[in-house]
Amino acid sequence: MDYTTIQGKQSLDDPSLIHKMNNLSSPPRGVVCVPGPVIVGAGPSGLATAACLKNKGVPSVILERSNCLASLWQLKTYDRLRLHLPKQFCELPFVPFPSDFPTYPTKQQFIRYLEDYATKFDIQPRFNETVSTAQYDPAVGFWRVRTAGSENGVETEYVTRWLIAATGENAEALVPKLEGIMEFGGPIRHTSLYKTGEEFKGNKVLVVGCGNSGMEVCLDLCNHNARPSLVVRDTVHVLPREMLGKSTFGLSMLLLKWLPIRLVDRLLLVASRLLLGNTSRLGLIRPKLGPLELKNLSGKTPVLDVGTLAKIRTGDIQVRPAIKRLKRHHAVEFADGRTENFDAIVLATGYKSNVPSWLKEGEMFSKEDGLPKLPFPNGWKGERGLYAVGFTKRGLLGASMDAKRIAEDIERCWKAEAKHSTPFTRSHLPLSSSP
Repeated sequence: MDYTTIQGKQSLDDPSLIHKMNNLSSPPRGVVCVPGPVIVGAGPSGLATAACLKNKGVPSVILERSNCLASLWQLKTYDRLRLHLPKQFCELPFVPFPSDFPTYPTKQQFIRYLEDYATKFDIQPRFNETVSTAQYDPAVGFWRVRTAGSENGVETEYVTRWLIAATGENAEALVPKLEGIMEFGGPIRHTSLYKTGEEFKGNKVLVVGCGNSGMEVCLDLCNHNARPSLVVRDTVHVLPREMLGKSTFGLSMLLLKWLPIRLVDRLLLVASRLLLGNTSRLGLIRPKLGPLELKNLSGKTPVLDVGTLAKIRTGDIQVRPAIKRLKRHHAVEFADGRTENFDAIVLATGYKSNVPSWLKEGEMFSKEDGLPKLPFPNGWKGERGLYAVGFTKRGLLGASMDAKRIAEDIERCWKAEAKHSTPFTRSHLPLSSSP
C-alpha cells in the first residue's frame, strides 16, 4: 500500500502500524492521513462546515460520491424548484445571498450561490469518491474512512481524528412499497427523476405525497396541461407562503420571540383560515397539533402554498385517498374502494438518510432512520470525534447552526493538541522527521 498525507507533513512510518494495515482483509490501494476532519458529503451542510473550519484555521477534506457539489440540487430536483423560505433564512455562514436575487431564489440561483461559496473559501471536494465504510479503530485512535472511486474503482482509506457526516436527511430517495407495482404497466418515478411536466402533457398523472414537493409537482403538471390527482394519505398543515406582506416563516420566528408556541400556532391557523379557507373541505385535513408544535415534535414540515390550493378548488387537481394497490392496465385501487386509471405515477414521497449503510457505529445514529438519536439541538456531536451536520430537520438554518458548533468544538481540540503535538502523535501514528 501507498501511504500519503494531505495538508500537512505527517506520515505513517510506524512499522507495527503499517503491518496492521497491511493485514487488513481487503486493504485499499492507498492510505491518506488527514490532519484535519474528513467531511462526508459536499452539499450545503458539508460546504458550510468546511467554511466554518477554514475560518478557524482548521483544514478539512470533503469526500463526495457525485461529480459535483450539491448533487441533490443539481441532479435530483425539478426545474421549477425555488427555496421555500426567504433567502435570509437560507444563507450559509459568512456569505449572504446577492442583493439582486429574489426573495425566493430559483434552483439555478441557489446552485450558483453554492458554487460561489465554495470558490470563496477555496473548498475543493474530492469528487467521485463513494464512502463504503467509516469505522473508528481503537487500536490507533482514529477513524478509518474507506472509499471507492466511482470512475476507476480505486480504493482509498482516509485516516482522520475527526469524522463529520454531512450526507444529510435527503441522501436517498424514499420509495414506498406499493402492492401490484409490477402490474401497473405505466411509468412510475420518484420526484428525484422528475424535471418538468412537459413530458406528461395531456396525461392523467397520480402524484403520491402531499408535502411541498407533491404540491409543487401537481401545480407544475397543471401548468403543462397534464391532469394531476394528489394522493393525501395523512393529515397535513397547509399555510400561505406569506401573511401580512411578510413570509409566514419569518413572521412565525418573530412571534416566537414573544409568545408561546401554542399561541403562535393558533394565530397562524386563524390567519390561514382567513386566507385559504377551510382546507378540510378540499380533502386536506389538518393535524390536531399546530404546525410549529408538530414540526418540533416530529420534524414534519407544513406545506407553504404557492398556488396549488387554487387549482384544487377549480378541480384542475383532484384529491384522492391512500392507495390500496396497483392493478393491470394502469389501474389504481384506492382505500375507499374506488378504482381509476392513470397514465403515470409520480412518487413525491421524500428522502431518507443513508448513514447506516456506511457508518459502522451504533451510538450516535439510529439504524432505523439514519438520524442522530439525540434531538435538536443536541444531535450534532457524538463520541470519539464523530459529528453530524444537516440532520436537524430544520433546513439550511439548522445546518448552519450545527456547522458553527462543530467548527468551534474541533478548533478547541485543534489548538489544544497543537500546543503539544499534531493530531497524529496523540495516538499510535508517530510523525516522521521533518525535512
